[in-house]
Amino acid sequence: MKAAQISITGGPDVLRMVDLPDPIPGAGDILIRQAAIGLNFIDTYRRTGLYPVPLPAVLGSEGAGIVEAVGADVTRFKLGDRAAYAGGLGAYAEKVAMPADRAVALPATVDARVAAASMLKGMTAEFLTRIWPVGAGDAVLVHAAAGGVGGILTQWLKHLGVTVIATVGTEAKAQIARTNGCDQVIMADDPDIAGEVRGFTGGKGVKVVYDSVGKDTFEASLASLGKRGLLVSFGNASGPVPPVAPLRLSQAGSLFITRPTLFDYIATTEELDRSATALFGVVGSGAVRIEIGQEWPLADVAEAHKALEARRTTGATLLIP
Repeated sequence: MKAAQISITGGPDVLRMVDLPDPIPGAGDILIRQAAIGLNFIDTYRRTGLYPVPLPAVLGSEGAGIVEAVGADVTRFKLGDRAAYAGGLGAYAEKVAMPADRAVALPATVDARVAAASMLKGMTAEFLTRIWPVGAGDAVLVHAAAGGVGGILTQWLKHLGVTVIATVGTEAKAQIARTNGCDQVIMADDPDIAGEVRGFTGGKGVKVVYDSVGKDTFEASLASLGKRGLLVSFGNASGPVPPVAPLRLSQAGSLFITRPTLFDYIATTEELDRSATALFGVVGSGAVRIEIGQEWPLADVAEAHKALEARRTTGATLLIP
């Protein structure tokens, strides 16, 4: 099978197409022939070495397709079933083998391409909406609101009745954020994001900031929070956040900071199924639309990485084997 592999860490050009043996599913495993593969920022962190992985490595953590083989003791899937997954490594390939209890069956209402575009990002949005209770009357700030996670998260928050303030990098992305229901849109290069946020909230600040950008937005995120607010730092698109003294949180209004990862929220099969079911529910109902902004052939994965890191993508990005 064809796969995109790295043998050293570095820029996008370290990604190389290689021929590898087809995976053989062991006991409890399934083999999926992939219809589509999701591209995510975590892939770039692993490629650069920010998140170390054993080398050589086939990157990628999200995809969907048809079950082509099942190992012994598998009762969760049968041949020909449609399946999707998020997590681990090895998605940048024509086929992938994995434990059956870490994949989910696709309902008829969800296309495989939509699933590949939304499993990792959609379940991330799902757990973010419940990491801190929010609902009608609450205001939040979402950075990179027109991105893969941001676009899903803002729609989901609006579905819950939340007031959403967004930051985006371009006017085109501002229009996407508005289409997704954002109540206020701020350009990411605005030198006083926190001032804009406080102006919109009558000086109170927001209950939660969802920050996937990292270093460049950290100070504005803290300054945008109201008393006892929560900063959810879940990405490093601009680089990792520097250390922060706990006393700063007290001085700024008894704030909270968390640095969560999806996989601690879908650690069991039951949690995985619950999160995926919630995602498929809002997608199937039309409450959340999955925007597939662009597609690349798997062979052009390096170009896809370049576009993602340059923030030239909108919505989700797919790689097609």
